[in-house]
Amino acid sequence: MDQDCWSISKFIQVSAERVFLKMYLVESKAGAIVCMLFSLLFLGTWPALLTLLERRGRLPQHTYLDYTITNLVAATLIAFTVGEIGTNSMKQPNFLTQLSQVQDNWPSVLFAIAGGVVLSLGNLSTQYAWAFVGLSVTEVITASITVVIGTTLNYYLDDRINKAEILFPGVGCFLIAVCLGSAVHASNAADNKEKLEYFSNDSNNGVGRKDVTDSKRTNTNTVDMNDLENGEEKAKAGTALFLIEVENKRAMKVFGKSTYIGLAITFFGGACLSLFSPAFNLSTNDQLHTLKDGVPHLSVYAAFFYFSVSSSLLAMILNFTFLYRPVLNAPKSSLMCYVNDWDGRGWGFLAGLLSGFGNGLQFMGGQAAGYAAADAVQALPLVSTFWGVLLFGEYRRSSGRTYTLLAGMLFMFIAAVAILMASAGERK
Repeated sequence: MDQDCWSISKFIQVSAERVFLKMYLVESKAGAIVCMLFSLLFLGTWPALLTLLERRGRLPQHTYLDYTITNLVAATLIAFTVGEIGTNSMKQPNFLTQLSQVQDNWPSVLFAIAGGVVLSLGNLSTQYAWAFVGLSVTEVITASITVVIGTTLNYYLDDRINKAEILFPGVGCFLIAVCLGSAVHASNAADNKEKLEYFSNDSNNGVGRKDVTDSKRTNTNTVDMNDLENGEEKAKAGTALFLIEVENKRAMKVFGKSTYIGLAITFFGGACLSLFSPAFNLSTNDQLHTLKDGVPHLSVYAAFFYFSVSSSLLAMILNFTFLYRPVLNAPKSSLMCYVNDWDGRGWGFLAGLLSGFGNGLQFMGGQAAGYAAADAVQALPLVSTFWGVLLFGEYRRSSGRTYTLLAGMLFMFIAAVAILMASAGERK
């Protein structure tokens, strides 16, 4: 009787442990897709928060330092919680065990560190690119480059577990999206230039705001007289006055700067971001056979910890340098100014948490269903465009040409994401 009770108790314990593990360890295609969807939401939101702070005048160096701190906190939480769940064995060691075995899996650790370095360079580049070409276009171009290069590399690294006949048409859709993204930027920049020229001509000719009757000019410098803040007029989103107000408040001044600077930074950021996922893939699956026989592969949680540490350290070093030697005409600052700058710090911390958990969920989904399919989270421009329109008034009162290009870009992006998710496989 006691033996039977012990057997039943053991059965219940093992069953409960398996159910518990299934909740946290992503092993199915369905679980991977859930991770991708949450990752998409998180990774599409954090850039909007950083852009919001820059437009309010907070120095990008200050914001990115806040972001970096909580980004590392998120990775540490994932490693010490989810990474410690389950039975610790020689074949599947938990996080702390692998942390103590770094001398054995050093090649995999280096790949994880390399992935963190290129991610840090890519994210830092896009932070400055947002000021020049806008949140929506920056995210579309960088995400498309990431998918075109990164997905192709991941497809071959994952031993083609994703369906090529589905995967690569999706990559083609991203390629079209990047072309449309560039066209949207050029069209929107032309619209803004036209608005500012009309506003400048009206001002020079002494035309008052209430006297403007031409429909096209009204679209450029209309002021909402019913919306007053402390007795000051508030310009409507998309008008010339709105563009001028944003420029006056923001930390980085971009009027008069060449658009090619913004696009060059954007493409550089995209090239860096296209390599972080393949590097992470190599760190967890050892396709190059750099580990000795019998040494277990790095778990996704251990690799993510090394990945995040290297990314955060590089970001801190660069941003501490930029405090005293800023780039792209950003204002100078100092360590004491950063420590005392609490205006918007909460949003910076939240952005880091969203990015950290978003990246972690992407890698968890990629380990289960293939990193090529997990690149579907690069649909983050869909979320970023939503925040760009809602929070920043991007594309308000633009031309029909701009709206048509924007709709085409988003349509191709949605199609690409659906196709990439449909190509998901299951890792053996």
